[in-house]
Amino acid sequence: MPAIIETITGNTAILTLNNPPANTWTADSLQLLKHIVLRLSDDKNIYALVITGQGEKFFSAGADLKLFADGDKGNASNMAKYFGEAFEALSQFRGVSIAAINGYAMGGGLEVALACDLRIAEEQAQMALPEATVGLLPCAGGTQNLTALVGEGWAKRMILCGERLTAAKAEQIGLVEEVVEQGQSLDAAVVLAAKVARQSPSSIAVCKTLIQAGRTMPRSQALPLERELFVGLFDTEDQAEGVNAFLGKRTATWKNC
Repeated sequence: MPAIIETITGNTAILTLNNPPANTWTADSLQLLKHIVLRLSDDKNIYALVITGQGEKFFSAGADLKLFADGDKGNASNMAKYFGEAFEALSQFRGVSIAAINGYAMGGGLEVALACDLRIAEEQAQMALPEATVGLLPCAGGTQNLTALVGEGWAKRMILCGERLTAAKAEQIGLVEEVVEQGQSLDAAVVLAAKVARQSPSSIAVCKTLIQAGRTMPRSQALPLERELFVGLFDTEDQAEGVNAFLGKRTATWKNC
């Protein structure tokens, strides 16, 4: 079986991490994720993707620490590169990405969820970035993406103090947007992804760009860009389809162009 199982439901791609027992990341699975996400981003029929873990206990436990036991800096450099490329590709996915956190999400397992647009966790799930406990740091976007989501204080508690969060606490601080019963995260994520298909995919792409630009771009630049991209949507077929479908009281048929 492949390290990532891919299935398509309507306009949603479901990616299941499949490296038992803990769905850990390897160089091969990280490169596979990157290639899958880039391909899906180019597929005009895919509006959303959902990532979940195989089994009932782990979403993903991150990297296998045995990879770093020999202290080889070359290997560490390669793995950091693979993590960065894979999760940055996920963050830049044209559509909407949703993590269905069905169990423990630790280290690089939480970082892949942080790279997604939205996160749904099951009530028994636990989340942590424990890298400093073993003399490492979260190098796959963790220090940046976690801080953007929950603020500097909670990012420091999780990374500097090694604090592990329950799903309920994660929802309270904004790390996840929803908590569901055990076994329900994938279904909830697919329902949410179906809502994305009602939106114009052309609009989704530029809205996502603008929202994420707010992390680094001053408002004095972001606000003019917002207006510029609004006008740019009038070059798309989806803009005309969306407005005319609304006026005609019918469901829009998107072309993603």
